[in-house]
Amino acid sequence: MRFHKAELFFFLLMGLVGLGGGFAWAAFSAATNGVVVGGTETAARFAFMGAVLAGLSVVCGVFLIYPIMSRGLRERGKLQKMTESLSVRSQSLEHAAVTDGLTGMYNRRYFDDALSEYLSAFGRIDKPIGMVILDLDHFKKVNDTHGHDVGDEVLRQVADCLQIFTRYHDVVARLGGEEFAILSPNITERQLFNLSDRIRQAVADLKVQTGNVTLKVTVSAGLAIWNGVESGEELYRRADKQLYEAKRQGRNRVCAA
Repeated sequence: MRFHKAELFFFLLMGLVGLGGGFAWAAFSAATNGVVVGGTETAARFAFMGAVLAGLSVVCGVFLIYPIMSRGLRERGKLQKMTESLSVRSQSLEHAAVTDGLTGMYNRRYFDDALSEYLSAFGRIDKPIGMVILDLDHFKKVNDTHGHDVGDEVLRQVADCLQIFTRYHDVVARLGGEEFAILSPNITERQLFNLSDRIRQAVADLKVQTGNVTLKVTVSAGLAIWNGVESGEELYRRADKQLYEAKRQGRNRVCAA
């Protein structure tokens, strides 16, 4: 078994301390039992050797062991800071992996995972789950006419509307482009329709300033209530079909399956 340098120095220090202790004990014994001059001289020699070994122990501790300990503690501190930094970065990367960078909402990946978990969890207790798919009307025209910066601001304000009107346990996500989705458990179709319509009205009331122009946008929505047996993809297709029906009927409206 190979020893670390610090361990070898520690053994050396213990040896010096042990020898120093031995000489000190010998000096004490010689001084106690010595009734002649020779006994006193022997005690003095033992005391001197003990003092020398004590000095060597101090030198070994200060110049050999302490620098290694100090360097080790500094390296340990650096390693701990690096570990904490990597942990924070890992959490940030994990958060970024499921978050939309523009709006701060959850992204499609998170939404799909949440949908699968919600269907499993609420299916076991026989509770309904509602899904709403929302899409901004004529959003391409906004980007083409006013630029992507204005389009991005519209998306952020629409995202804020969704966050304001939904409940804490609802999952709200930007699926991509100008399409958003809400996954709302334990809700009736009437309640989900009313929620969607309030969001639609709030979006219609938004006023986005771009220079001297006040821009107004609308949103169409389709919703569906899980029937308890269909897959998440099938539920999404039903809600998406109602979204296209809302578009077909003239936009700025909500349609339910």
